[in-house]
Amino acid sequence: MTRSARGGLLQIGQVAQRTGLSLRTIRFYEENGLVVPTTRSEGGYRLYSDEDVARLEVIKRMKPLGFSLEEMHQLLTLLADFETAGDDEREALIDRLRMFHEAATARVTALREQLAVAEGFAATLADHLNRSR
Repeated sequence: MTRSARGGLLQIGQVAQRTGLSLRTIRFYEENGLVVPTTRSEGGYRLYSDEDVARLEVIKRMKPLGFSLEEMHQLLTLLADFETAGDDEREALIDRLRMFHEAATARVTALREQLAVAEGFAATLADHLNRSR
């Protein structure tokens, strides 16, 4: 991966390549306040830090689970707060993090159930094909 000459910051195309997200998707998340480029180059190009890329990776992992933009924002804020929280604040943050974990786990279970139904359907179609030979 090529890094820009500005302190290891990445241009949007490099971030897209690194994360597997499209330029349009990254811009969408930026427009919705989920990620903000660390800075811009003199030419106006967005420049992203490793932390910005990590935020995009979290978003990318939340998307298939159906989390809303607001929920994504809440979790990203929670994770950032967790990094700087003192011991007295951590317990409340852990409780909120636990709620996100429970929601993610429930959504994974629902996806597994949907996948089982889809696999069953594909198997039924395969049976029909095999019988028609």
